[in-house]
Amino acid sequence: MSSVKDFINNCVILAVLTINFSMIKKFRKIFSKKNTQIIEFKAEFKQLLNEEKRTKKRFSLDEENLYPCLSDNTAQTGFDRHYVYHPAWATRIIVKNNPAKHIDISSTLHFCSTLSAILPVEFYDYRPAKLELPNLKSLPGDLMNLPFETNSVESLSCMHTVEHIGLGRYGDPLDYDGDIKAINELKRVLAPKGTLLFVVPLGAKDTICFNAHRIYSKEQTLNLFSDLELKEFTLIPENEEDGGLIRNPDQELLNKQFYGCGCFWFTKK
Repeated sequence: MSSVKDFINNCVILAVLTINFSMIKKFRKIFSKKNTQIIEFKAEFKQLLNEEKRTKKRFSLDEENLYPCLSDNTAQTGFDRHYVYHPAWATRIIVKNNPAKHIDISSTLHFCSTLSAILPVEFYDYRPAKLELPNLKSLPGDLMNLPFETNSVESLSCMHTVEHIGLGRYGDPLDYDGDIKAINELKRVLAPKGTLLFVVPLGAKDTICFNAHRIYSKEQTLNLFSDLELKEFTLIPENEEDGGLIRNPDQELLNKQFYGCGCFWFTKK
């Protein structure tokens, strides 16, 4: 038994050493004199030091506080297409609906914090955020057992969240059908004629990328919500050349997706 443990421990140590050695080689390559970005970085630092000498010194500028950002000098500003577009999509719908209060389940905090400037928002998460803003309540909540009465929530969102449930990434128990159980909870608490904004990764094929997330086809998503009414379906294509928010995309575009973003607006009949 001890020999097995020793073997496992040796394998772990070897793996760690291999990873560390690979990282060291990578950093050495990045910071080698042959790396043109580093050469330019060093030259610009030296130039700024010289400029400092010709004016009133207002900051501490030294090598101790170097913070190389070598990939930001781009022709265009890059951004995460999923996490910029889907809150923009949801905010426009909520503002148009103008509910007295909106309840969000574990979506991005950027969305909740911004929306709270417009109307009262309650944010619930398995790991509640210590976020303090007027009009915003950040509270503990389990998507598998939501703290609401049946048919009670008129304005509800759960965006880029359900795909993680049951995969253990955030400390939740492993459950292959955890996403279905979470969806059933969303449907349970949604009020008749209420609004549910639901967002998940969307692709041509239903896939689990363990332990990060699930990717859903449009067909499976609609089947999971077959007892609700679809008011709007919008796609955020993974490739920017295919556009931003594409309402009612055709099948050809859907077939091109591996990790697109599906935005669904449902209401309870």
